[in-house]
Amino acid sequence: MEWLERNVPKVVLAPSFVAILVFVYGFIAWTAWISFTRSRLMPRYELDGITQYQRLFDAPRWDVAMNNLFIFGALFIVISMAIGLMLAIFLDQKIRAEGVLRTIYLYPMALSLIVTGTAWKWILNPGLGIQQAIRGWGFENFTFDWLIKPEMAIYTVVLAAVWQASGFVMALFLAGLRSVDTEIIRAAQVDGIPTHRIYSAIIIPTMAPIFLSAFIVLAHLAIKAFDLVIALTGGGPGYATDLPATYMYAMAFSRGDLGQAASSAMIMMMVIFAIVVPYLYSELRPRHDK
Repeated sequence: MEWLERNVPKVVLAPSFVAILVFVYGFIAWTAWISFTRSRLMPRYELDGITQYQRLFDAPRWDVAMNNLFIFGALFIVISMAIGLMLAIFLDQKIRAEGVLRTIYLYPMALSLIVTGTAWKWILNPGLGIQQAIRGWGFENFTFDWLIKPEMAIYTVVLAAVWQASGFVMALFLAGLRSVDTEIIRAAQVDGIPTHRIYSAIIIPTMAPIFLSAFIVLAHLAIKAFDLVIALTGGGPGYATDLPATYMYAMAFSRGDLGQAASSAMIMMMVIFAIVVPYLYSELRPRHDK
């Protein structure tokens, strides 16, 4: 009984630990192994070097997916953080309807990305949405057909993703704004410093950790983006809005090319690690007081 009392936490956590070990890290290892084989429709376990990675980087569709990831990721992160910061500063002015507005801004986060993608697909459909509505008001020459233009379709994904995520960023920044020492702000106001200078020179610089956290979360969402693209554009027109996650899905379940799917998955994981690991290191390393 004494042994059981001492080891109850370990006994309770053991099944979860084993499940994570097998179904997370085990399958990561399996995917890594498959990426070095000639697997096609069915897995093959004979190693074949980096053939799959050479095929991956020679594939035009993968180039499109990576270019789209750069465009989507950069615009998604920058615009979401800019809008989130502006909304947070607006709500930080202690306006009367803050509770209602905060709920409205956060509402998109309550929706799944599939619902968001489907709704924006209707809104941006030239025959149903914004274009059709404005033409119905008498502006017959108005055109907004980004959804069906290969060179513009990726920006519709950015638009929908920003609408979904900017409220979450606002919540992060608003919490950061409310955590700033009010005595510092009052002292600056007594000294006659304008409000915009208080924010730009005093408040926002103290929120650097929150900016970093928001960047990490948004970058992670951008790299893993899948369901929004599937619901909104299906990766099209053609494969004009492919991202690494949709490329991996297409190779695994549409093309029957497990080797390509595995190699693209490993590249995605390495990109995520390149962003997350330095952040975790900076946050978790011991800090020695001077």
